[in-house]
Amino acid sequence: MSENHAVAQSARSGPWVIDTRDVGRRAGASRTYTRNPVAPAGFGLDMIRVPEGETIDLDLLVEAVVEGVLVSGTAGAPLVGECSRCLDPITDAVEVDLRELFAYPDSATDESTDEDEVSRVVDELVDLQPLVRDTMLLALDPSPTCSPDCQGLCAGCGVKWAELDPQHTHETIDPRWAALQERFGGTEEEN
Repeated sequence: MSENHAVAQSARSGPWVIDTRDVGRRAGASRTYTRNPVAPAGFGLDMIRVPEGETIDLDLLVEAVVEGVLVSGTAGAPLVGECSRCLDPITDAVEVDLRELFAYPDSATDESTDEDEVSRVVDELVDLQPLVRDTMLLALDPSPTCSPDCQGLCAGCGVKWAELDPQHTHETIDPRWAALQERFGGTEEEN
């Protein structure tokens, strides 16, 4: 078997791909799938993501409809990231509902929609990865926090506010007076 044929064969199978021939084209025919693909690199946002190699749980119903196949169900995965306020590590989980029509080639959908407006069945196959990735990305908080009341870091010293004394402050000098303080020393109040 040639290397190109092996790559093409693996692209035609695997946990992200559903062969619609298993469902059939008769409208109303359906089949359930439980899949556990692993997350590729970059499956998330800057501050929160599904770890590379982590299992994503897919519970799906694939139904044949007149225009194509309708995929519905859920996808769930663990999340890791950093708190956007204090940068502490956080762990969480995400579960999303999926629902997407994959149109058959040369269906009436081709005439009524733009090329990138609807997902397509290609060579009788449906690739679930873009659907799951996009749906999960929309569900993620771009600014996750370790707790709703996280106060973040002190802008002056970079220490977590939760670890600082309640009276913690930093002396701030009006930049217009800074040159005088350098010349004569002392604090603004002393001069």
